[in-house]
Amino acid sequence: MESNRVDKWLWTVRLCKSRSLATKYCKESKVRINDKPAKPSAHVTIDDKVEVKRNGFLFTYEVKGLLKSRVSATLAAPCYNDVTPESELNKFKSWFIGKAGSEKRLKGEGRPTKRDRRELDIHKWTELYLEDEPEDIDEIE
Repeated sequence: MESNRVDKWLWTVRLCKSRSLATKYCKESKVRINDKPAKPSAHVTIDDKVEVKRNGFLFTYEVKGLLKSRVSATLAAPCYNDVTPESELNKFKSWFIGKAGSEKRLKGEGRPTKRDRRELDIHKWTELYLEDEPEDIDEIE
């Protein structure tokens, strides 16, 4: 195989969940091949540079292999190199970690019960609103 459609390639190497989503990215001009906007029917070849904009972050990949059909992630990994700049990866990681939430639970504790959830919410609100409040009412006067 010498070339492959870009929407199919994005789907086969598991950079998009579905081929229709890959096609949507192309139609919305979120995919570029060698610094040129790519339509879904544009072809990629080995050593092409593919840029994909997802969630406001620009990911850059180098095509190292072409696949006929979708395969597992371990088999798809050798088909591309992630050459995304370190600064963009750091922005993505900080966004992704911040989105996960600040409450940590020990492994094996499972989902919080309704009572646990209320306590977590109360704890958050008291931290937000009582952090700068004086401990003693006499200090206000």
